[in-house]
Amino acid sequence: MDTQLVKGFNDYLDENALKRAEIKKILADAFERYGFNPVETPVVEYEEFVTGENEKDEAVSDIFKLKDKGDRKLALRYEFTFQLKRIMQNKKLPFRRYQIGEVFRDEPVSANRFRQFVQADADIVGISKEEPFKSEAEILSMTSEILNKLGIDFVIYFNNRKLFNEILEKEGINQKDRNNVIKEIDKMDKLPEKEIKDNLKKYKAEKILGIFKKPEEYFEKYSFYKEILDLKEYLKIYKINAEFLPGLARGLSYYNGTIFEVKTKSIKETITAGGSYEFNGVQCTGISFGIDRLSTLAKIPTEKEKYLVVSLDEDKQSIKIVEKIRRENKTANLFYGKPSKALEYANSYRYNKVIFVGEKEVKEKKFKVKDMNTGKESVLKFS
Repeated sequence: MDTQLVKGFNDYLDENALKRAEIKKILADAFERYGFNPVETPVVEYEEFVTGENEKDEAVSDIFKLKDKGDRKLALRYEFTFQLKRIMQNKKLPFRRYQIGEVFRDEPVSANRFRQFVQADADIVGISKEEPFKSEAEILSMTSEILNKLGIDFVIYFNNRKLFNEILEKEGINQKDRNNVIKEIDKMDKLPEKEIKDNLKKYKAEKILGIFKKPEEYFEKYSFYKEILDLKEYLKIYKINAEFLPGLARGLSYYNGTIFEVKTKSIKETITAGGSYEFNGVQCTGISFGIDRLSTLAKIPTEKEKYLVVSLDEDKQSIKIVEKIRRENKTANLFYGKPSKALEYANSYRYNKVIFVGEKEVKEKKFKVKDMNTGKESVLKFS
């Protein structure tokens, strides 16, 4: 039997798995403190629902397709956002939801790009169409708080799809070509600029790249630049630093307002991204974090106080001790066997402290505690 991993899929064990679990806890804690409630949705959906109206989007074109025994066309979810179209129905607005789980894309694999990865999304369904920047600023405040807690150096970039489209319109780009132009510009961090420029020539849009390099004052002449100023004002209230980036595109075609990406110097890929969009006639905004990339970048301690209680034919007392440690909200495990084997086990699974429970220790009500980091021994009194 071949037990090799399928390309683009990974096992996560030991310290790596502990780190990922801690990141998920930090994310869930932040989401809930900002008023988002957890939801769970199916991994498998009807193919038609997955593709929706965005079939030509790169992410949608990379979906995993499958069929069931009834020959129904199905697909694995490639993100969580499209599923909001179903779960938002009949909900009191604004509806705040978060979800952490696996998504799938049948795309080329690289060092930081996999075919199965874990996303953590938070979305507000039913924000103000007149003042969307109020909710967008809150989302970016939460994003900043999370990344700071993870110890990641980052820069938030933002733009606005309305402004982007206004620029394309003023430059005479045909409406039918605008989504394709946006998708080409979204590849700026993946392809050389010359290649992007050559791709834009077929839409007569190559001069757009020069416009995006102009100073911010240049964009004041566009009417939708006001939405940039509105968001900036609220970001100041939250004390959030973010940079306006007029060439920021975001490839998914459903975005209709502010879009944002978070970058770091450590990797070329985006850490986290999101934006505003409309589903079922309702304006929404949200953010999506990739656990895999966060795990690569996060500087958080995973070392915790962990006790291994070793029963030397004194099971009753050992269980009492391990239960007491657990009630103190510390990690504790029982080991039945020889001291030498117990120490091997403790080293293998990185237990900090080992407590031996033998006949002598039970009689004296004093238990030897070995510190696995220093090798020093101390005494625990327990009746």
